Amino acid sequence: MGGSDRDKGLILVALTICIAGSLLLAGCSDKVSPSPPLKVIAAGSLLFPFAQAEQEFEAAHPGVDVQIEGHGSIQVIRQVTDLHRTADVIAVADESLIPDLMYRPMEDSGKNYTDWYLPFAINEMVIVYTNKSRYHEEINPENWYLIVARPDVRLGFSNPMLDAAGYRALMVLQLAEEEYGDPRLFEEIIVDHFPSTITVSANGTATSIMLPEIMRPSDNKVVIRDGSIYLLSLLAAGGIDYAIEYRSVAEGMNLSYISLPPSINLGSAEYAEQYRHVTIVLGFPRFSTIGRERTGCPIVYAMTIPANAANPELAQEFIDYIVSESARGLPGWPAPMKEVGAS
Repeated sequence: MGGSDRDKGLILVALTICIAGSLLLAGCSDKVSPSPPLKVIAAGSLLFPFAQAEQEFEAAHPGVDVQIEGHGSIQVIRQVTDLHRTADVIAVADESLIPDLMYRPMEDSGKNYTDWYLPFAINEMVIVYTNKSRYHEEINPENWYLIVARPDVRLGFSNPMLDAAGYRALMVLQLAEEEYGDPRLFEEIIVDHFPSTITVSANGTATSIMLPEIMRPSDNKVVIRDGSIYLLSLLAAGGIDYAIEYRSVAEGMNLSYISLPPSINLGSAEYAEQYRHVTIVLGFPRFSTIGRERTGCPIVYAMTIPANAANPELAQEFIDYIVSESARGLPGWPAPMKEVGAS
C-alpha cells in the first residue's frame, strides 16, 4: 500500500471514529426535517456503508431524516430489549442474535420484540495493521499467528460481551490452534493475559471457552474496546499493532490486512461444520436467561424492524434499499449474500 493510500486510510479511520464516537449520524446538513426521523441502530462495522446509504436514501426521500447509531451487535439489540428505546431498523453482524435475543415478549405487551429477520450480507475475519505495527514488514498469511503471539506485540479485539466481532476474534484464535497444530496458541495470546479465569475445555473436536464476567486484561498484550470500530483509532496511532476485524472494515478504511484461511476466517459455508467446533460462553449474567453460548458459524448480517418501530413502512423501504446496495458489492460493504445456511 502506498503512502498516499495510507494517508487516505488514516483520514477515513479518523472520520469513522468521529462518527462512531458521537454514536449518531444525523446527516451532514442543517436541514430541519418535517417528518419523524428514521432511527437505525446498526453494528459498528456497518457505519461506513450505512453513512453512504443515508445520504442517498435521504436524497431519494425528501423530508426524511435518517439517523444512524452504532454499537457492538449485542448492544444494538439491547438498546431495544433492555433500554426500551424506540428504533425503526435493527441491523447486526450476527443473524443468530435476533432470534436469540428478540424472539420474546416486550414488557406489558403480548408482542415479541420481533418475529422475523432478513439476512442480507456476509463477511470474514482478517488481521489488520499499519506501517506502525511491529513486524509489519515480516508478517504474512503463513506466519501471522506467530507474529501476533510475540510478547512485544499488542493485539486488539472488541468486547465479546457486547460485540459479535469480539467473540468471533476468540473463535478465530481457537480455530487457529487446530489449523496450525499449535495447542498453546490460544493460551499464549489470550488466557495468559487475563487475571480472571478463562476456562478452555475440550471434548473430542469441540472446544468450549468460558469467559469471566469482566474482560479486563492484566497486561498490555491484549487491548479490548466496546466495539471493533473503536480499535481503529488505536491502530492508526500505534497504540496496538494488530486488530482482528471484519474484512469489509479493512477495505472500507483502506487498511492493510492479512487474509486468513477459510477454515478459520468464519466466512465460508464450506467450513461451517468446522466453525461449530468452537463455542464461546459469555460470562455476563444478563445472558443466563436468554442464552450465553455463541457457537461458531459463517458470518451473516441481518436486519429486522422491531415491533415498537415508529415508521415501519419507511423502515421497510430502507431495508429494501440496503439489500439492493449490498448486492452491488460496493467497497466497504459486507459481501453480497450467498447461501451460507441462513434462515
